[in-house]
Amino acid sequence: MDALSLKKMVAKAALEYVQPGTVLGVGTGSTVDCFIDALAESGIQLKGAVSSSVRSEKKLREIGVPIVDMNDVESLSVYVDGADEVDPVNCLIKGGGGANTREKIVADISEKFVCIADQSKLVQVLGAFPLPVEVLPMARNAIARKLTALGGHVRLREGFTTDNGNAILDVSGLKITDPVAMEKVINHWPGVVTNGLFAIRRADVVLIATADGIKTL
Repeated sequence: MDALSLKKMVAKAALEYVQPGTVLGVGTGSTVDCFIDALAESGIQLKGAVSSSVRSEKKLREIGVPIVDMNDVESLSVYVDGADEVDPVNCLIKGGGGANTREKIVADISEKFVCIADQSKLVQVLGAFPLPVEVLPMARNAIARKLTALGGHVRLREGFTTDNGNAILDVSGLKITDPVAMEKVINHWPGVVTNGLFAIRRADVVLIATADGIKTL
């Protein structure tokens, strides 16, 4: 099966976790785009959605789902999002699309975080995919030096600004054997908004699309 077919498969499988009449947390990315398409085809009626990006908000509005300001809800029962890497204990790297900060905020208020991905995203140790770090523009070089000291190779995501008005540093060459510790260290540096490690608040359920069907982690 090709990558798009796998994404559509896992997107459809995630509908099992969607509760009609509720406000749903919705993430960002190509697999989430497939999920929103599947949501439209399902006929499930939602009260609304809290989204992690302007891109997803636009797509949700197009299928008739009202967008809810997160400040108007105390919690979400379910949050559905993709990942760039998934390890054996459901820690993730996210942020390939540059929305990792908003994704982390939505995940934090959600009772159940359902991650959807295809089998190519499964790894034994996180770090092959460059770790995105959102930084305030004035701190860009200072944070880059700190990331280099950790052993990373840092690249500014050229021509890109997050929905929050900040820059993204993509860090390759890291072998992240303790994702929780690394997430805490990087987030502690002044000027970092947040990094793309989802280890402190990892996924509760990971649905993986394979040629043999859906696997649940």
